[in-house]
Amino acid sequence: MDDSIDSLSPWFYDFDLGPHGRTESRLPPEVRPIHTTRLDMVNRVLDQYGKLRSFADVSCIDIACHEGYYSVAVAKRGAKRVLGVDIRDDSLRRARFVARTLGLQNSEFLHMNAEDLSPQAVGKFDVSLFLGLLYHLENPMLCLRRAAAITKDVCILETQVIDPVEGATEWGHQTWIHPYRGVLALIDETEHFDAANHEMGATPLATCPDRKGLVTMLKHAGFPRVEFVTPPPGAYEQLARGKRVVCAAYKQL
Repeated sequence: MDDSIDSLSPWFYDFDLGPHGRTESRLPPEVRPIHTTRLDMVNRVLDQYGKLRSFADVSCIDIACHEGYYSVAVAKRGAKRVLGVDIRDDSLRRARFVARTLGLQNSEFLHMNAEDLSPQAVGKFDVSLFLGLLYHLENPMLCLRRAAAITKDVCILETQVIDPVEGATEWGHQTWIHPYRGVLALIDETEHFDAANHEMGATPLATCPDRKGLVTMLKHAGFPRVEFVTPPPGAYEQLARGKRVVCAAYKQL
């Protein structure tokens, strides 16, 4: 039987498929604006990037693309090529259905773990999206380095962040003190992972950085310039309060 909106339900994202209908997100109404706010902030980075070159020449990879909400948005902007990768086949099935229904021939979707990304496996892309992923990863630095290796210009990243932490610690001897700026919190997502929640990572152990820790990680991964995007008026509450952030991480200063 051919795929359809109903046969692929329940959906995580709201998609407008024109004459073919609409999908309805299973998220509570008060949470759904996270998607539109995030997209607004991503688009602002893409708008600035588009001033530097023709968007029709831009390639983009959407890492952990889920149902392809952001992949589809970039493809609809007219990007030359959009590749969405994810570890869950049922999410990719929905993404392919949406792209096929909308006739987006510039998009494709591939089953892959973010830890396995490499130029040899997928090539290199002008823009990478790393949205809603970092705080679900057991190996965040590995995945950020993988992202840097396949990104030519800019990685647009969105993540939950914890409250800021700074201090100093002994480092080899009680008189040798080393400052730390930023930390990673360990989050046990076992309950949701065991329930097959599709918004979890590949393992139940997750890590979440604070803001300074995020900048440090991005710079060490290979993005020397990091710029945070200001939330728009009426932004989703977590983004408005700084509990989530969107940043543009550039390969060049």
